[in-house]
Amino acid sequence: MTQLPSQGSVKLSAGDWQPGERPGEMIRSLLDDPRGYRTMLMKVAPGPLGMLHAHDEIEQIYVMDGDFFDDDESYGPGDFLLRMPGAMHRAGSKGGCTMFIAYAPLTEGSR
Repeated sequence: MTQLPSQGSVKLSAGDWQPGERPGEMIRSLLDDPRGYRTMLMKVAPGPLGMLHAHDEIEQIYVMDGDFFDDDESYGPGDFLLRMPGAMHRAGSKGGCTMFIAYAPLTEGSR
């Protein structure tokens, strides 16, 4: 587990690609801090919308390549998606994609 440094800056080594929860999904963890900060690269295989769910954290997604969609919109390379905690959603991809994803806890200063 790679955690936030106590101060200053630090070069973090990315983890190896690991299978995700769904078939064809691969995750490369960059940061996984017990306080709720998580950053990763995710490869998503082509597939339908997943299960309806929400996150307790702020979710930020940057689509690096391919396509990604949810119940509201379709996204392509360069698109950025921001979801606040509790936003219900399902997601999928028609042709597969690679995304940069960051989660951060909702704090009093982020309201």
